[in-house]
Amino acid sequence: MDKVKIEKGVTFSSQETVDRYRAIYYAGASGDFNPIHIDPEFGKMVGLGGVILHGLCAVGFVVKTITDWQGDPGKIKRFKCRFASPVHIDDVITTSGEVTDVKEGRATIALKVTNQSGLEVETSVSAEVAI
Repeated sequence: MDKVKIEKGVTFSSQETVDRYRAIYYAGASGDFNPIHIDPEFGKMVGLGGVILHGLCAVGFVVKTITDWQGDPGKIKRFKCRFASPVHIDDVITTSGEVTDVKEGRATIALKVTNQSGLEVETSVSAEVAI
């Protein structure tokens, strides 16, 4: 793999589609079987419109975007976000990142995470990676 050039202004992005089994897979992996994540009828009954994806699974999409760009998950030194809107089955999640600063061996990255309608599903998203 070629070394990625990291400097202020560099951008990267990716997309993930939430397949119909993603919440079930994540429930099994995490042990979180809350009905809002696995039972479409329950999700409708409580006003969510059906199953919603686990927040940390959605975070996993964002972190995967960074590691795919960097090539090494060990380079991520800090990550933060705020959950803003539920992610549903069949949503297409786009993660766009931009290097906003480079100093002292680290790059600061601002990220935007939206669904197919342009709605931000995570806000205040940032990360630091070692360079």
